[in-house]
Amino acid sequence: MGEMIKVGMADLKVCKAPDNLTTIGLGSCIGIAMFDPVTKVTGLAHIMLPDSTQIRNNSNIAKFADTGIQKLLDDMIKAGASKTRIKAKIAGGAKMFDMGGSNTINVGQRNAEASRAKLKELGISLVAEDCGLNFGRTVEIYSENGDFLIKAVGKTPYKI
Repeated sequence: MGEMIKVGMADLKVCKAPDNLTTIGLGSCIGIAMFDPVTKVTGLAHIMLPDSTQIRNNSNIAKFADTGIQKLLDDMIKAGASKTRIKAKIAGGAKMFDMGGSNTINVGQRNAEASRAKLKELGISLVAEDCGLNFGRTVEIYSENGDFLIKAVGKTPYKI
């Protein structure tokens, strides 16, 4: 077993087997895991918002789906991954607070949609997801096989 490397909020990291990646506290945030099954280069981003173009002070590229996913892909390719082989899995995007009927405020849903759209734009295959509902998640991506483990309070951990 390698090291379990922590990815903070609005952060992203890349590793290779035997090391693995984890991020905690995905509420409306999305954890984007990407994995090359041949080189075992693995990446994880913890994005908080869908779109950097809507925000003035947007210097933290890992905070946004549009810029964070692009940077994660670039870093993985630098580390030896092949774009054509990379598979993605996403989790999070929960609706953590019910603000009453207004759907415009559902950041979690918008984060998930923005993540799917960016992956599609980049030609990265999204093979599994665990998004929505109303609970927070902690995730772990295993570089040996691409398993994406989802942990949530009061639930048995499960892989996607």
